[in-house]
Amino acid sequence: MNDTKSTGKKTIALNKRARFEYHIEDRFEAGISLEGWEVKSLREGRVQFSDSYVLLKDNEAYLFGCLVNPLPTVSTHITPDPTRTRKLLLQRREIDQLIGAVDRRGYTVIPTAMYWSRGKVKVEIGLAKGKRQHDKRKTEKDRDWERQKGRIMKRG
Repeated sequence: MNDTKSTGKKTIALNKRARFEYHIEDRFEAGISLEGWEVKSLREGRVQFSDSYVLLKDNEAYLFGCLVNPLPTVSTHITPDPTRTRKLLLQRREIDQLIGAVDRRGYTVIPTAMYWSRGKVKVEIGLAKGKRQHDKRKTEKDRDWERQKGRIMKRG
């Protein structure tokens, strides 16, 4: 877990695949509706959301495909569902802005990060447009060049 003292945020999980697959144009911070066992699992960092996505339905936002593995000490009277649909908490104007952008051609809403902010779990979602194959190759080539440039500068 990354600890940033200046902002008071602690990263739970990052969706690195999102930056490779999409051009992220705008970012929003959303709260998330969780159950007690999910919060305990998130404290342990037992979450995977690289394949998750956000669905906008009935003027509400939902997080699909996020896997929160339950701890082995979950209560016996609760049957945990690791991939349940979780509601994202956004303001009305933010939801309207997202719905308007998704209705336009080519936009999608994806989660990019999950972190703690003042004791609450927040999800950073991004308004994104899919990259084409040549864009992905260019991104990879630029990353390799930056790595090589760093090695050359390090050697002197």
